[in-house]
Amino acid sequence: MQTRIYKVDPWAPDPIVIEEAAGLLASGEVVAFPTETVYGLGANGLDSRAVKKIFAAKGRPADNPLILHIAEPETLHEIVADIPERAQILIRRFWPGPLTMVLPKKPEIPSEVTAGLSTVAVRMPAHPVAKALIAAAGVPVAAPSANISGRPSPTRAEHVWEDLAGKIAAVVDGGQCGIGLESTVIDLSGEVPYLLRPGGITLEQLEAVLGRVEVAGEVAASQTPKAPGMKYRHYAPKAPLWIVNAETTTQTLSLLNRLVEEDLARNEKVAVIASAETVAALEEKARPGLILRSLGSRNEPAVAAQNLFAILREVDKAGADVIYAEAVGTAGIGAAVMNRLYKAAGGRVINPDPEPSERPGRAK
Repeated sequence: MQTRIYKVDPWAPDPIVIEEAAGLLASGEVVAFPTETVYGLGANGLDSRAVKKIFAAKGRPADNPLILHIAEPETLHEIVADIPERAQILIRRFWPGPLTMVLPKKPEIPSEVTAGLSTVAVRMPAHPVAKALIAAAGVPVAAPSANISGRPSPTRAEHVWEDLAGKIAAVVDGGQCGIGLESTVIDLSGEVPYLLRPGGITLEQLEAVLGRVEVAGEVAASQTPKAPGMKYRHYAPKAPLWIVNAETTTQTLSLLNRLVEEDLARNEKVAVIASAETVAALEEKARPGLILRSLGSRNEPAVAAQNLFAILREVDKAGADVIYAEAVGTAGIGAAVMNRLYKAAGGRVINPDPEPSERPGRAK
């Protein structure tokens, strides 16, 4: 398949381009497009055959549900069986924006979208290109992140091209995504609201308007998750990734130095993803084979969110054999950054003890 690329102004997309891309969606094809979070891989969410093309292109497990994207809040009535008052509050406060709500679905929503569940995840993106494309398509658009399943999500069109060129009909290039992490997902289908995935709308923001919000735990291997990003290893680079978590910045720097020296002595190419402050300290000593990438200042977690996935792809291209990522604070959007790092690392965390050479599961 030849994949077309349409380059558009992200703030004022060409209507002719939007109509052509929407026509591809209407004809059952799969089209990647930018949102304020990451690039989505869109198909007609009411067409089972089109939705199956998303799973085929990504290599996505069938029990991993998709999110339906809409252009107007009124469309929600066509998708869900009930809109509780809590959902209406969130719509007024956070839509359009990076918030996905899980609600009871209507029967006409294909089971491929919901992984056979009785609920469906829906959001209304704020990105001008996404809004225009969905409105022109005239249908809810099912759209997970536009990457090979398990890889870092794409925040630029070139990331989509790296993973999916020749597998999808088109990519609408609207430049870099602003937030850089997937949407927050909240389950409103039961008595108690549950945060299923942290994102651009923080837990603190949700609780400010809803009151207490529970945080969902891990999903068992035998369970079908209610939202993407809950069950499988996600966002992962090719090289093994370890999170370095220490109580103080001094301990973090000391531990990173020890890890780097140990791996360089084995002639491994080592990448460290860390705050600008930690990277500056590590740069004081020249070490061939060490790849350093800054997420931004440790006081700016939103910058870390925007940079994370692109940096994971960069260190892969640089040929890293092992990657260490400095843990970030979990206040605000920092919780979403740590969620993505934890998934990308497959839960591998290094604390100051045990010694680096004794840590379990270390790839040799």
